[in-house]
Amino acid sequence: MNAEQKRTLAPLAGEWDKMEGFRRKKWLGIAQRYQTLSPDEQTRMQRRMTTWAKLTPDERKLARDQFKSLQKAPPEKKEAVKLKWQEYKELPEGEKARLKTEAVSRPTPRPAPSKTATAPVIAPEAGRQAIGAPSTTP
Repeated sequence: MNAEQKRTLAPLAGEWDKMEGFRRKKWLGIAQRYQTLSPDEQTRMQRRMTTWAKLTPDERKLARDQFKSLQKAPPEKKEAVKLKWQEYKELPEGEKARLKTEAVSRPTPRPAPSKTATAPVIAPEAGRQAIGAPSTTP
């Protein structure tokens, strides 16, 4: 990595040694294109890298999974997401701040349990009965 790439990727410095090789390669490719970006795009990229570096590994995985899910989504769903994003961008700054605060106060979604989980599976109708209570259905 040359000095210019180091400067560009500085927000990721704390994570660099922990990254898998293919992720490093991806970021190096981004750093290579950095100089061709407009100053606004460069600022946006730096801000996004800083935000990304602050995410926990679980939050990064969730973001990647959501991205992959959206890539596989039907065109109508993609368009709906674009429209929602456009609506958000047009909101006044105060409303955006309120929504961000609201989102931060919500619990972070947990990943789905693995398929090897040992928790018993309860049928929906069984879930309404007290455990150990006699069944009212034949």
